[in-house]
Amino acid sequence: QVQLVESGGGLVQSGGSLRLSCAASRRTFRSHAMGWFRQAPGKEREFVAAISWGDPSTSYADSVKGRSTISRDNAKNTVYLQMSNLKPEDTAVYRCAAAKGVLAVLGGSPDYWGQGTQVTVSS
Repeated sequence: QVQLVESGGGLVQSGGSLRLSCAASRRTFRSHAMGWFRQAPGKEREFVAAISWGDPSTSYADSVKGRSTISRDNAKNTVYLQMSNLKPEDTAVYRCAAAKGVLAVLGGSPDYWGQGTQVTVSS
């Protein structure tokens, strides 16, 4: 069974930090690119970051570049999103995603999605 389970969201003050985690089944994680997306109320889903399986290389949305780091621990089948200097506009539901190729993640069409974790940044 394919599963992506996010954790680590919460309420944080502006300027604070959070680390999101996404635990995947081994079958999902191996050889899959992973990514994070977010969706704020009333807004469209937005790509946040992606990490490939092999290199691994990373990509970031301009809105989070320099403030966020995506990483993966292949031994734990887990991908992380470390976010710092958080702003109120980062408030959203953050969802983990997986795809066979990183282009599918970058294109917003991954094969698997997690349920999401809420991040709320207060001003």
